[in-house]
Amino acid sequence: MQSLRGGLAALAVGVASVLVVLALAILPFLNPVWVGFAQERAQAAAWTAFAPADLRAVTDAILADLVLGPPDFDVSLAGQPVLNEAERGHMRDVRTVFLGLYLAAAVGALVLVAAFALARGRARARLWRRLSRSGLMIALVTVAGGLLALVFFDAAFALFHRVFFPQGNWQFDPATDRLVQLFPERFWVETSVAVGVVVVVLGFVLAWVGRRRAAAIERQTAGTPATLNAVPVR
Repeated sequence: MQSLRGGLAALAVGVASVLVVLALAILPFLNPVWVGFAQERAQAAAWTAFAPADLRAVTDAILADLVLGPPDFDVSLAGQPVLNEAERGHMRDVRTVFLGLYLAAAVGALVLVAAFALARGRARARLWRRLSRSGLMIALVTVAGGLLALVFFDAAFALFHRVFFPQGNWQFDPATDRLVQLFPERFWVETSVAVGVVVVVLGFVLAWVGRRRAAAIERQTAGTPATLNAVPVR
């Protein structure tokens, strides 16, 4: 029973860590500075034939609807809607996925806070060890998965969308559809790589901090009877 509880605790900490790290890694890229930089590298202005000021205004409006809402995605240019109904529907689905991720990450953060609130002494050291192992696994799996995804980017991109957008409204024509002109494939490749790098860095930082904190607590509690470090049962 003790080993089962330990396994479930490790699983809960691991899942919570993944959700929190992923949510934190995405945040820096949900801003106009990064989006504008990535669009410039992806030559979005050439794809759309928009003037730079118009490209910025349209993109900022879409980003604001995604992050802040309401999710209308009804930005217009010269009196004409930029996105058609299928594109607006897809962006509403994207926002739903983002909200789901950040809600799950918030629950994960609460799980970690509760775990630290309940853990004392050696139990807290074990918790830090679990976080350290989780961070290392996050980093290593992201590196391996990222390399595989880069080699098979189109297949990985399609699989991701089939999983999270099963209704199928994610396939657009870059010759006619503004959404993929505003955010070309290169935009997504480079943004995915950047997010992956941040995930790896956060994973290694978590592994390092967790290992150091666990070792420090273990030194402090060396020689302390185990019963003094147990969580009281009420």
